[in-house]
Formats: sequence, structure tokens, C-alpha cells
Amino acid sequence: MTRQIRLNAFDMNCVGHQSPGLWRHQRDKSWTYKDLDYWVHLAKTLERGKFDGLFIADVLGVYDVLNGNVDAALRHSAQVPVNDPLQLIPTMAYATEHLGFGLTASLSFEHPYTFARRISTLDHLTKGRVGWNIVTSYLNSGALNIGQPAQTRHDDRYDLAEEYLEVCYKLWEGSWRTARLSAIARPAFSPTLIRFMRSATPASISTCRAFT
Repeated sequence: MTRQIRLNAFDMNCVGHQSPGLWRHQRDKSWTYKDLDYWVHLAKTLERGKFDGLFIADVLGVYDVLNGNVDAALRHSAQVPVNDPLQLIPTMAYATEHLGFGLTASLSFEHPYTFARRISTLDHLTKGRVGWNIVTSYLNSGALNIGQPAQTRHDDRYDLAEEYLEVCYKLWEGSWRTARLSAIARPAFSPTLIRFMRSATPASISTCRAFT
């Protein structure tokens, strides 16, 4: 039986991902991560090489476990500074036809409605070539950046994640019945095609009453 292998590249929107210090090499171009040309070139190269996708890692905050501070991470530029990966994907999708994109995004610091809206937009712009790597964040520095006194306990974050996904799925899959915008018909959408949802779960994130 013929078996297929799926090839996915692994990168991060920063100067040093899994190869610390390699950016100092004269042939390395990762220090140009702030330029779209770098990412478009990468996406086109991967598609030409028959890769299935590009997985983009992300982290909120700076690595702060060693010695209880961020000094080592800053000294060695260990995935810092790091930019938002979502902003890269529409441009790379426009420059390619088949390459998929795996987006790492934490659910711990954003309301599910705004996140669901952003991912829906990205899904449209890429014609369905985007996936979500679901994480809850674990760095204390990330929580401090958001204004929290400390990082939430592991089990509490996963309880939140369960509810968060329930709300997102309701927004993505349940708020609109199958319909297309008509440029001729009036009205453009029938109000009967919209379902307003309210989650029955207890946490405060479930109070959204809207559709994407």
C-alpha cells in the first residue's frame, strides 16, 4: 500500500526559533523576519518544494523560568522579540495556492467572540487553508503582560479552554445557517438565517450574544 508523508515547516515570527545564534551566520536571513519579503519567499519556497504546510509557533511573554528571570532569554535572543504570527498569513496565502498554515494562538487572554471573528476572517482570506494550534499559555511573564497578577493554574486554564472552544464552535458553526449574500435579492440576508447564541457554561467568557 502506498503511504503518503505530510511535510510541514516549523518557524516562528522572531529572530531565533530553534537554532539559537544562527542568525549571526552571514548566510542566515532570519534577522529579516520583520519584512514580508522574508515570509513570502519562505512560503513560495515551501510550496515549490511540495510542503503541505507551515506551522508558526508563538509565545506570549519572555522565557522566565531559568533563575526566575528573563535575563538568559534576552542575552541569547531565545525567541525574543517575537511578533504576532497571524498578521503574516494573509500575505503568504495570497502568494501561494496550496500551502496550509498552522497558527499558534493562546485562548487565555482574549474573548472568544473577537478571536472567532479574526479566525473567520482568516479562513475566508486563505480559502480555508488555516488551522489553529490551541494553547493556553504557561509563562508568568505572559500573564503579567496582560495585567494579571500571575499565571493561572494549569487545570484552571484547561477548564477555561474547554468552555472557550465550546463558545467558538457555536459561533463558527451554529450562528449562521447556510446562506449566500445576494446582490439582487432583497433583503440580502433573511433574519431567519441568524441564530443568536448564549452559552450555558458558567464562566464570564460565555456571555457573548452575537454572530460572526
